[in-house]
Amino acid sequence: MSSSVLSPRSDQIAELTRGLDLPLAAIDEVYLQIIAEGVVQAFGDVRASAATSVTTGDEAEVTALLVARLNRMSEEDTVWRQLVTCVVRGAESLSYNGAHLEKRPDLSILLSGRALRFPLIAEAKIIDATRGEKLYCSKGLRRFLDGQYGWGGREAFMIAYVRDATTIAGRLQPYLAQATQTASYSVQVAPNALGVAHCDSARSSHGRDFVYSHTASPANDPGVIDLWHLWLDASSSPAPG
Repeated sequence: MSSSVLSPRSDQIAELTRGLDLPLAAIDEVYLQIIAEGVVQAFGDVRASAATSVTTGDEAEVTALLVARLNRMSEEDTVWRQLVTCVVRGAESLSYNGAHLEKRPDLSILLSGRALRFPLIAEAKIIDATRGEKLYCSKGLRRFLDGQYGWGGREAFMIAYVRDATTIAGRLQPYLAQATQTASYSVQVAPNALGVAHCDSARSSHGRDFVYSHTASPANDPGVIDLWHLWLDASSSPAPG
C-alpha cells in the first residue's frame, strides 16, 4: 500500500503542467525586492499588534498572523495588490513527480499575471536557543532542492522568526560554507547580503536534486533555485524603529 501511495503520478503532473514550459521565467529582482519588503512590513505590523504571539507562539501561529496581514495588504494597498493576488497558508500542492499530493508549504504567494498553478513559495522556521541553522536547512531549505516545494519556479523564500541573537552572517553562512554542507545543499552561490530594510536578509543559489518527470532531456533540468532568506526579529526585545 505504501509503495502505491508514493508512486509517481504522471497524469497529475501532465495536467498541472499542461501548456507551461518549466521552470517558469525568472521573477524580476525588482518584484522580489517589493515582495520581500512587503513581508517585512507585514511582520512588523503583526509584531506591533500581537507581540506575545509573535515572540512566544509556535511557527503556525506566527505564520497565520503574517498571512492574514499580507492578505489585508492585498485588499487595502493598491500597489501591493497589483503584484500579489493573495497569500495562502498551508495550501496542498504536488511534489515534482506527483508522488506526494498533499505537500503543504507554509506560504503560497499567488502573483498577478503569473501562472496560479505555481505560486511563489515561502517556508518559515523559528530560530531560537534550541532550533538553529541545521533545522532551518534540513527541514526547510532542503525541500526546495528535492522537488517538494517551488519546483516549477526559479526562486523561493526562506523566512526565519529569530528569537535569539542568531544572524545569517554569524550562523547560516558559516554552516553552508562547511564542505559537507556545501555539497549536501548543492550551494552554487553562498548567501550574500541583500538590502532589504529592517531585516537581516541574504540570497543564495542551489542546485536541485531532481529532474522533471513530464518531459525529456535536456528540457527536464530544473536548473538552480535562488533562495531569498528573510530573518525577522521575533525576540522579546523591542523591535528597531
